[in-house]
Amino acid sequence: MAPSTPRLVVSVDPKKKPWEQKLPLHNRWHPSIPPVADVMTGELFRVEMVDWTGGSIGDNDSAMDVKSIDLSTVHYLSGPCRVIDVDGIPAKPGDILAVEICDLGPLAGDEWGYTGTFDRENGGGFLTDHFPCATKAIWYFEGIYARSPHIPGVRFAGLTHPGIIGTAPSKELLDIWNEREKELQDNGFNRLQLCDILHTRPLANLPTPKGCLLGMVRFLPLSIANDEVEFYNILACMKKNILNAFVQIREGTKEWEKIAREAARTIPGRENGGNCDIKNLSRGSKIYLPVFVDGANLSMGDMHFSQGDGEVSFCGAIEMSGFLELRCEIIRDGMRKYLTPMGPTRLHVNPIFEIGPVEPRFSEWLVFEGISVDESGKQHYLDATVAYKRAVLNAIDYLSKFGYSKEQCYLLLSCCPCEGRISGIVDAPNAMATLAIPIAIFDQDIRPRKQEVPNGPKVMKRPDVLKCTYHGSLPITRNLANRMT
Repeated sequence: MAPSTPRLVVSVDPKKKPWEQKLPLHNRWHPSIPPVADVMTGELFRVEMVDWTGGSIGDNDSAMDVKSIDLSTVHYLSGPCRVIDVDGIPAKPGDILAVEICDLGPLAGDEWGYTGTFDRENGGGFLTDHFPCATKAIWYFEGIYARSPHIPGVRFAGLTHPGIIGTAPSKELLDIWNEREKELQDNGFNRLQLCDILHTRPLANLPTPKGCLLGMVRFLPLSIANDEVEFYNILACMKKNILNAFVQIREGTKEWEKIAREAARTIPGRENGGNCDIKNLSRGSKIYLPVFVDGANLSMGDMHFSQGDGEVSFCGAIEMSGFLELRCEIIRDGMRKYLTPMGPTRLHVNPIFEIGPVEPRFSEWLVFEGISVDESGKQHYLDATVAYKRAVLNAIDYLSKFGYSKEQCYLLLSCCPCEGRISGIVDAPNAMATLAIPIAIFDQDIRPRKQEVPNGPKVMKRPDVLKCTYHGSLPITRNLANRMT
């Protein structure tokens, strides 16, 4: 017998706001955000997602929506989904949740995406000291391919994947996150030399009630005391149609503020998975996630049509709304069996990822190298971040010789299927990072040759990306070698 159609667990309407969806979305990690659905091990189920900004960035002719976006609101996630086995027993802390991606893609009728850079005063990015302006490129999908009117002369197959997929943290793990990230934000700038080389601020995005969306946490039993927020089985009450036993926690109340001031932002990846931005997690991939709360409470979002390794422009994949079709299994006691803690507690573990068999096929690459020497010529000790920054800058400058603006190159390297590598990490003082670009995505041969680099109107790639003016006062990093030309 043929398998049944995947059960639609979470549906979204990309034309509606995140808080207007049939099942509420959330944009924080917290153990008290209740699940919106139960899924059973072995069943095939479908989850739909809005784009990571919840529709704040549009298919239009301006980058002002990128420049002015409120980043306290991202990322909007679908779920959580409580995972139970065939006997009705939920996943337990200490288990591993194995999540298989069976299918994925853009939502029907919404087959477009965008790539951008944030303004340096509002989000920044990996190269924000070189590119301080907000920019945007729109991409349109043609089956498996993407093209952009703002970066002409390029077309490639996307390796579609979720930027975020993860389980809910326990209260103990949440406290660990908040403590260590606050310490970094409070003391890191004066302690870490890398802050002088990378200019994205803040150093960590700490919990804040501003922009917070907490999903079904709005429902609270009337019998609960105001100073002790504990949640009952919302799903059972929904099925029995007894939601009138609940009241709404309104934004700004004592109960809501307590959770909002604890709930972790979704910006970085952590022990629960989360915002890992692994471009190869496409069809056929499996994610082995640690379980920290009953039911695992699996959430997902931030769908990408394509992304380059590093997602260097920060708003840097081809961002889109989309769907995932998933199947889950529970590995009982899996954390003890397979995940060795690397830290002071049993919670300091990380997920394992199994890459699927589907990816674009490229045979020719142009590879750019970077070493641990910054733009001022200063030597750093085995710093892979500085080395990767140099590799990206080298690639941008090279591609700009073939008719592209440097902004076009920056956005392209963030979203095309380029491959980043740490090629060497032991040969002091230089770490060696490389960035490999597939030659076939271009409509011209970009390899070095004996003839002069082509120039003139025939190779100028116009129109350019959409761009805003930078009105800030922070200094821009310039290439000192340009003074010698």
